[in-house]
Amino acid sequence: MSFLVIGECVADIVPAPAGSGAADRVHPGGSPANVAYGLGRLGRDVTLLTQLADDPAGRLIEAHLTGAGVRVEVGDVPVRTPSAVVGLDARGQASYTFDIAWTLMGGAPAGPAPTHVHIGSIAAVTAPGAATVLAETERLRERATVSYDPNVRPELMGEHDEAVARVERCVALSDLVKASDEDLAWLYPDEEPHTVAARWLALGPAVVLVTRGAAGSLALTRHHTVAAEAPRVDVVDTVGAGDSFMSAVLDTLAGRGRDALRGLGAEYLAGLLRRAGTAAAVTVSRAGAQPPDRSELDAAGKEFAVRSGRVW
Repeated sequence: MSFLVIGECVADIVPAPAGSGAADRVHPGGSPANVAYGLGRLGRDVTLLTQLADDPAGRLIEAHLTGAGVRVEVGDVPVRTPSAVVGLDARGQASYTFDIAWTLMGGAPAGPAPTHVHIGSIAAVTAPGAATVLAETERLRERATVSYDPNVRPELMGEHDEAVARVERCVALSDLVKASDEDLAWLYPDEEPHTVAARWLALGPAVVLVTRGAAGSLALTRHHTVAAEAPRVDVVDTVGAGDSFMSAVLDTLAGRGRDALRGLGAEYLAGLLRRAGTAAAVTVSRAGAQPPDRSELDAAGKEFAVRSGRVW
């Protein structure tokens, strides 16, 4: 089973407290890069097709990814590595101010075709590079399943109706879509997640997942709607939580083709949500986008299962 993730890397800059004299902290980030990193941490065969500059942030991010076993394919070299200044509120909730351009030109690396392609975030909807992402996804989906996470960044989405159309094009290419309740609230104000998920399922995906932070998550198919609670943990920050959730979902579903995804049962979907929610819970319990490896995920899953009286 091999994964290809296509999307941006971003240097997440966490400013030092005013007057502290400390230096700003720089963390490797970018939603697709985080998903690739999470898959690498779980021992999966994964390649990231991205843009990185030969600058300190680019070298930091590349070392971070390759340290987890991710193969990094640089399809285009920008003037500088994209960055985002991260703000954290009193609850550890992250907000971002971006300095990013997405101009990817190079396609997927030569060699055997991947069995799964993941796209999302800025790279899937931002011109001109989004055209490359969509063209590669359309080409590869003949042999590979596809997942998509819109990971909406309103300040980079442009005019609202056009942004919705771009997102829905990506949804239509996908077998599995994951979105947060905040994503859906921006895309479709005043609509319930169930309503949006039903409309997305009609576009083509077999499964739509909705994350709701501390309120847990939902899995919707044409036959089932399943909810799961989020494990209770002390939150340090929420950076990368949704990406860790996505990595754990893809790891759990690895090797299942389109027919298998269409046939997932309610009990399996509940277990899928619990495992992915556990990965997100581990991530929010520590600073930055630091998803668990397989042993950490299994240990945390068993701990949370004992607390709730379930079998992991």
